[in-house]
Amino acid sequence: MPDINEGSPAPAFDLPTDGGGRVSSEALKGRAVVLFFYPKADTPGCTNEAKDFSERAAAFQAANTVVIGVSRDAVRKLDRFKAKHELQVTLASDEATDVCDRFGVWGEKTLYGRKYMGIERATFLIGPDGVVRRAWRKVSVKGHAEEVLTAARAL
Repeated sequence: MPDINEGSPAPAFDLPTDGGGRVSSEALKGRAVVLFFYPKADTPGCTNEAKDFSERAAAFQAANTVVIGVSRDAVRKLDRFKAKHELQVTLASDEATDVCDRFGVWGEKTLYGRKYMGIERATFLIGPDGVVRRAWRKVSVKGHAEEVLTAARAL
């Protein structure tokens, strides 16, 4: 599993998004990017996290920062999730876990003593130069989006 930390070049990505679009690192060159990886759409923690980032969407835009949520959910599910909660951020689908693997957030997890493969809740702030400026691992949702916004404003 790769160890992507502050100062590492951000792995390339090209993913389908809600609304039938695509998002790629190549198309976002020159802009700061927040990639927040979350386990599953429409679950309590993931919903709260996506809503927190959405509430700050205008502030991220003012900081010239694009916010993208990444999960393994199919695009259809992301469309429903975005509409249901009126989310204001781009949601990308990584069903094959290629991008999750490259960022080192796909791995074994344990819940109630049962082991399974899943996405670690993590966020990466990538500078306009394509270098990871901040990496948050094992994210706790409360207050996280505000902390990321503060870091994005400091770029």
